[in-house]
Amino acid sequence: MSTHDPAVPDRPTAPDRAALSREELRRYSRQLLVPEWHAANAQERLGRASVLVVGAGGLGGPVIAQLAGAGVGSLLIADGDTVGLSNLHRQVLFSAEDVGRSKAEVAAARAQAINPHVRVQTAPAVNAANLDGLLERVTLAVDATDNFETRYAVADACVRLGREWVWGAASGVSGMVSVFGPGLGLRDVFPDPSGAPSCDEAGVLGPVPNLVGSMMALEALKVLGGVGEPLRGRLWTLDALSGRSRILSLAAATGL
Repeated sequence: MSTHDPAVPDRPTAPDRAALSREELRRYSRQLLVPEWHAANAQERLGRASVLVVGAGGLGGPVIAQLAGAGVGSLLIADGDTVGLSNLHRQVLFSAEDVGRSKAEVAAARAQAINPHVRVQTAPAVNAANLDGLLERVTLAVDATDNFETRYAVADACVRLGREWVWGAASGVSGMVSVFGPGLGLRDVFPDPSGAPSCDEAGVLGPVPNLVGSMMALEALKVLGGVGEPLRGRLWTLDALSGRSRILSLAAATGL
């Protein structure tokens, strides 16, 4: 069940997944067939992990759905917004009947319906005062927000606590994803966000945030499962109209 508490919630605790149940083996059978995933005992690692997803909209929806489906131990969903009619063309967790409802609550219910083995909680909208407490209760943070104030608050808190986080952004027909950490953070790469338009200003084609959100979910699985090469020190970019994607190497204070 999802819960909403105006206070900082207790740390979501995942059950001991040393041995997967027969039902779980069936549920996760296709990803367990992936040699790299199986060899790293990634499913067990994922089942012990807890993730804070900040933002349950266009980016957060695919992250929440896919982490839940993959079998993450627990999800903590933070979003203070309500579902609007203009969200529905891209925010796939919501339907017309959800307009006016809490995004976090609806997203938590959808995640629980996808996978009842995942513990799902909601949290208040994040701010500088509560972020440290939220981050201390999870294994990894995923920044799926759509406004600069919250993005940089998440980034500053992660750097302050020495934590790693998955970051993504989408606007118009383009998107970006990276994995930041104490050695290279959002402010190092994008020190001045002023002048960059939001989705409310630039618009966005519906599939774009879903593609970016799926890439963010993949990066979170790689980090949590200990597989592959997460985008640490690198930036994945998407130009949706041309179909081109690139991976750029990052250096502190370069602005790319």
